[in-house]
Amino acid sequence: MNIQRTNPYQSTHPWRLATVLLATMALVACNSAPKKDPEYAAVRPMEIPTAPQGDGSIYHAGFERSWFEAVRARRVGDILLVNLVEDTEATHTNSGTLNRSNTTAITNPTLFGSTPKFGLPGLDGSYNLGQSLSSSTAFSGDADNTQNNEFTGSISVTVYEVLPNGYLRVRGEKRIGMTGGNEYIRVSGIVRPEDIDPANTVDSTRVADATLVYVGDGQTAKATQMGWLAKFFISSIWPF
Repeated sequence: MNIQRTNPYQSTHPWRLATVLLATMALVACNSAPKKDPEYAAVRPMEIPTAPQGDGSIYHAGFERSWFEAVRARRVGDILLVNLVEDTEATHTNSGTLNRSNTTAITNPTLFGSTPKFGLPGLDGSYNLGQSLSSSTAFSGDADNTQNNEFTGSISVTVYEVLPNGYLRVRGEKRIGMTGGNEYIRVSGIVRPEDIDPANTVDSTRVADATLVYVGDGQTAKATQMGWLAKFFISSIWPF
């Protein structure tokens, strides 16, 4: 007598495998590391060429090293600390009222001392050529908008270009990985060397052509996003 044993889980094995794969992908997506943005990548400092020898001089421009003054960013690859001190507040109020009324009247003309009249077949009475048209339109609107934004903190950036007038083009990115998503702080702009303090620090309010970005990804960021159907109902293509 042959006895065959069957595995009760054999028929459901593909489904179990698919479940494990989906769970693994979900865990990988939740714990994904922050991604670097190449637009804000750090720049390596330029290599200093070998100083010329045998020219009888003890000083060469571009090869100096400061020993006694405060070290400040001034070359490509130098690091600069930017203090984020943005605080903006705006209030906008708009109201409007529009009323329009039109009335047009055309009287029956007089021809040869008499006013012409005519009748329509099958209808009693007579009619003249006088016409009258009137219309009225009314509109009233009121809008009030108040915004208050505050952005504080600090981020280190690197100099990636020195302009001909000595100004520094800087950029930098800070990536913070947290449970439920990642946070990104990105800064770029132009800094005047005179605005850098002795601690090699500059306020963001003194950065020209500044770009300040604070964004996030992951579950926390997606929870605050509006769905596509809700966006459709508040878009300009919604007719009502």
